[in-house]
Amino acid sequence: MATRPQDRKFIVSNPEKCSGCSICEYVCSMANEKTFNPNKSRIRVINRGLLTNMAVACRKCEDPVCVASCPKNALSQEKSTGIIRVNEHACTGCGWCIGACSFGALNLHPEKKIVYTCNSCTDTNSKGEPQCIAWCTEGALQYVTAETLAQKARQKIVTQLLETRETSKEKTENKQ
Repeated sequence: MATRPQDRKFIVSNPEKCSGCSICEYVCSMANEKTFNPNKSRIRVINRGLLTNMAVACRKCEDPVCVASCPKNALSQEKSTGIIRVNEHACTGCGWCIGACSFGALNLHPEKKIVYTCNSCTDTNSKGEPQCIAWCTEGALQYVTAETLAQKARQKIVTQLLETRETSKEKTENKQ
């Protein structure tokens, strides 16, 4: 198990690959709620036009504002995994934590009227990997650490810089 916040794994979505199919939502609701109902999913697909889609799930923040904002102390964070746990008896469904989350990763359960968020399928029989990732047909979802995500961002930036440099060099050569 991870002990440092930077070693906690969380789900990220690649908007370049996400088709907006919502399979992740259906799989999540089945794994956690035993029903195919995207309104009960712990991951949400955000559609921003025809070609821009992205799935959103809890980022397991180091100092989660959702936990700090709860007036009933109904939320807590597991130190080893970063998973946000909700005390269903203490949660009143006020939504302060939902509003506080910068990622939009918390939801109000449509029937229980309490908050819930991604549990990385630890409460299911998924054997360690969130089911949304296993079932994503486009390979748009990954289970990564913050360091892995940062490394991928650095690699992408370097690739873009090198491509820009090559394009500029070609334009200069063509002018001569």
